[in-house]
Amino acid sequence: MHKIIPNLWFDTHAEEAATFYTSVFDNSRIVNITRYPEGAPGQVGTVMTVEFELNGQRFVGINGGPQFTFDEAVSFQITCETQEEVDYYWERLTEGGQESQCGWLKDRYGLSWQVVPAGMEDALSDADPQRAQRAMQAMLGMTKLDLAALRRAADGVPAS
Repeated sequence: MHKIIPNLWFDTHAEEAATFYTSVFDNSRIVNITRYPEGAPGQVGTVMTVEFELNGQRFVGINGGPQFTFDEAVSFQITCETQEEVDYYWERLTEGGQESQCGWLKDRYGLSWQVVPAGMEDALSDADPQRAQRAMQAMLGMTKLDLAALRRAADGVPAS
């Protein structure tokens, strides 16, 4: 059992969001759906919570109403092994959402994600401060991250 389970507050789209997220990530499933009972603050029989797993990580989506919305103060990072994996998650999660910069995006539900290639931190923390600075400047100019372009920038190769 997971000791820490992120709970995500939705207005009324928890089940829809869970279905979307489980379609994006491998090894994912909806675990349980709880509906509002008599006497609860929501409409009887509508979805109250959805418990789901994304790649084995447990989450709970709560249909709590419009009082709270997501912002960038909390995001989920996806570390990708290949550029193809970066491209896949970027494309799927920005469908109906919004691109930001430096690998950040908001999905169609307003939840923030960081899609990051493995090895990026090596480029940004290179022992040579000039290499690290060139990689940082390249990253700041990107929306979706491109590890090969970051490495080329660190090497001083001009962008084409």
